[in-house]
Amino acid sequence: MFSRFKKPDPGPAQPALKPAAPSSTAMPAVAAPAQAAATARMPGATGPRPLQVVPQRSPAEALAADKDKKRRERMQELKVDLHRRLLDNLNLAALEKASEGQLKSEIAAITAEALDEMGVALNAADRQVLHQELYDEVMGLGPLEALLKDETVNDILVNGPKRVFVERAGKLQLTEITFKDEKHLLRIIDKIVSAVGRRVDESNPYCDARLADGSRFNCMVPPVAVDGSLVSIRKFKKEKLKVDDLVRFGAFTEEMAAYLQAAVATRLNVIVSGGTGSGKTTTLNALSSFIDNTERILTIEDTAELQLQQVHVGRMESRPPNVEGKGAVTQRDCLRNALRMRPDRIIVGETRGEEVIDMLQAMNTGHDGSMTTIHANSARDAVSRLENMIAMSGIEMPIKAMRSQIASAVNLIVQASRLQDGSRRMTSITEITGMEGDVISMQEIFRYERLGVEPSGKIIGRFNATGIRSAYSDRFRQWGYDLPTSIYEPIV
Repeated sequence: MFSRFKKPDPGPAQPALKPAAPSSTAMPAVAAPAQAAATARMPGATGPRPLQVVPQRSPAEALAADKDKKRRERMQELKVDLHRRLLDNLNLAALEKASEGQLKSEIAAITAEALDEMGVALNAADRQVLHQELYDEVMGLGPLEALLKDETVNDILVNGPKRVFVERAGKLQLTEITFKDEKHLLRIIDKIVSAVGRRVDESNPYCDARLADGSRFNCMVPPVAVDGSLVSIRKFKKEKLKVDDLVRFGAFTEEMAAYLQAAVATRLNVIVSGGTGSGKTTTLNALSSFIDNTERILTIEDTAELQLQQVHVGRMESRPPNVEGKGAVTQRDCLRNALRMRPDRIIVGETRGEEVIDMLQAMNTGHDGSMTTIHANSARDAVSRLENMIAMSGIEMPIKAMRSQIASAVNLIVQASRLQDGSRRMTSITEITGMEGDVISMQEIFRYERLGVEPSGKIIGRFNATGIRSAYSDRFRQWGYDLPTSIYEPIV
């Protein structure tokens, strides 16, 4: 019946499993009315604000929710049993040559046979869901597959097997998706990391990896993860966002875009600064669109995420050590080799360690137009982070010499931020103009001004020029980018 995919029959079939006996559902207790909490706040009244009344579910709604929960739990148990049977029956060696349709057909047939043996009856909708979830277990990443296919999800965050969060439009939401148990979650984690030649266990409890679609994956497993394995997936955007798209989304203005185009095209060295999830990589991708197609670009990343749109791009990705602790290739190793590959520009996905020395030297020795990102909350903080990374690299350097190196290497700091309402904005564009004594001198050209908050929680604000003319205006003009002085005029 399943000659292509099913293993040879080893003997008589296993005895049918008995279906789980239906459990009786107790009626939930009805909450007592909360008259005090329902008291309206009178105008001019003082004292603490009364608690808001949380609508109570009716007994029928609570009963329906409890039944739905038990149904999902039963389906999860059923899926685990059927998955075990599939692994026992499917010829895994033949799966690589099978089409998706063929495999789904075989899964449906084996599932139907198993359900008959188990004496379990499912309606058509539940069977279809079960078949898809079993396919995801065999060929994909199990419960995570549905979230990976959801275009509205930006981040997937797993806190143990029973709590899976997603980020949509900058806001975190708890989903109904769960894993059977910690063992199930660890099996999916192992499936991901083994596909890229890495491993996680008690001796090596964390890992960075890249999924097949380019999404960035990080995990931390017990005993370091106390309450269950932690997984973070930053989804890979299939569509390449251009500057026009970011302007349309309100990330910055057309005037700021014109300034950034001139800055990138005239080969200023740019650092994109921001916190986690603020849009640094997206901003870096958009800025790279201003690089001329004739230039040779080399990119260096821990996990390849950049989506450069030029023809001549060489991509490099660092590598962690193997089981024996050997074979590591760091970003600094990649950067040193990149300097020997005749690059016009070098783009480092994120500078976070000793590679900062080589990055600054590259910017100072003829590789103008290089770019990188850094974790910092402001332009001044970004400079302090560079100083700290130089100090932690083990190189002893006077503070004035260190700052002089930074001031001569970095021309522009673009600050990206994620606001409280989840929106992402380019909150500052700051130029580094040199040294004044022992201090790096900076001037802000554009900034985002917060004006208030709507009742819905949405931030009200505007982008504005500071009134300061760019220190690189003459450079822009010499390269053919004669920006009008009006873009530097503030809104009053």
